[in-house]
Amino acid sequence: MAIRTTVNGKAVPVEIDVRTSLLDLLREQLHLTGAKKGCDHGQCGACTVHVDGRRVASCLTLAAKVDGRAVTTIEGLADGETLHPMQQAFIDHDALQCGYCTPGQIMAAVACVREGNATSKDRIREYMSGNICRCGAYVGIVAAIEQVAGREKS
Repeated sequence: MAIRTTVNGKAVPVEIDVRTSLLDLLREQLHLTGAKKGCDHGQCGACTVHVDGRRVASCLTLAAKVDGRAVTTIEGLADGETLHPMQQAFIDHDALQCGYCTPGQIMAAVACVREGNATSKDRIREYMSGNICRCGAYVGIVAAIEQVAGREKS
């Protein structure tokens, strides 16, 4: 099947098998390896990307569903050499340890703030509950989200 999508601001025409997941398209065909294959069942959040500005588990999303839509991955979040504020906040708050879940955490965190769900620690924790960190960096992750959410309010 031929699809045409926009990935990180660039038009991408590509041939796919109709059974291909968005995660496999990104990693195997487009060589964008930031989104990780964790559980491959939509339970860990390591594969989180944005489709038309909304977070999705790319392991559960068929690549055919992004035909004509815009996909943003962790690789497309920064503006050249300038990190996205959420990426910088994760560094500032040491919101990572091994780093495996970090791209998915950051993509979900950006959506959390954008969608107005970063109004309290409890709300952030609830919204981010679909993204698992086996290293337990949750305190730093919440602090990073609060930092960015506070910046956007002022």
